[in-house]
Amino acid sequence: MNERLSDALYGLGWSTVKKLPEPVAVRLGQTIADTVWKRRGKGVLRLEANLARVVPDAGPERLAELSRAGMRSYLRYWMESFRLPAWSERRIKDGFEPEGLHHLTDGLAAGKGVILALPHLGNWDLAGAWVTRNLGVPFTTVAERLKPETLYDRFVAYREGLGMEVLPHTGGSAFGTLARRLRAGGLVCLVADRDLSASGVEVKFFGDTARMPAGPAILAQQTGALLLPVTLWFDATPVMKGRVHPPVEVPETGTRAEKTSLMTQALADAFAEGIADHPEDWHMLQRLWLADLEPREQS
Repeated sequence: MNERLSDALYGLGWSTVKKLPEPVAVRLGQTIADTVWKRRGKGVLRLEANLARVVPDAGPERLAELSRAGMRSYLRYWMESFRLPAWSERRIKDGFEPEGLHHLTDGLAAGKGVILALPHLGNWDLAGAWVTRNLGVPFTTVAERLKPETLYDRFVAYREGLGMEVLPHTGGSAFGTLARRLRAGGLVCLVADRDLSASGVEVKFFGDTARMPAGPAILAQQTGALLLPVTLWFDATPVMKGRVHPPVEVPETGTRAEKTSLMTQALADAFAEGIADHPEDWHMLQRLWLADLEPREQS
């Protein structure tokens, strides 16, 4: 029942919210965000606990301000995502201003293949749509296989409609397909700040240990593709901002595991820089640090 309800609500969002005038959609998103924030549910409390690690000197009032702004940012992401299929080419092209774009365009021009790795910051779907429209470059990404299957199909259709090739995270051969796309000089985009699988790489993140996916670093090693961290953020304007960071280099020496560890830590450091600058735009409403995942020993 919950799965069918989720599918119906997302379907309602894509069918209804995209028809609203933009100012109305903005106000609706803020109203929903404030209502959810005031209820202090598990997601809001988890967001606040995560933000306490990002801004360790913040007192209760500051954390409350950040979590409220965080929920508004999160709902802005959803309102924009529901409306993206109805946005004009011009609205998409004018909706994002990245800096450091030469790292991406130079890498593509060299024919090496490029991996963009992002945390859950800002609106990564808008950034992807901007790339396909402004640069005329299609790309491949990976999506979690959601339940029910109809909900997963909605997300795949939505992202394919924005110009993305979408591969399932499980139940397929995503890694091999990504490697082939990169060896052909293509572009791959991966959200890469949270991995709860046994294959994740442990990194130091805001002073404690978290686990992030090994895939971006391994793909870069195996294919020779450029690995670029990307961070995104909102400001008071309708235009999202972003930064393409300098490449994460493959170490010259060490085992594959050692190289993967160093490269994933470099990604984590770039992500932390962007999150620290714009903590309210980090949409992490789940447990991330290992200390929060594992039961603490009783004293």
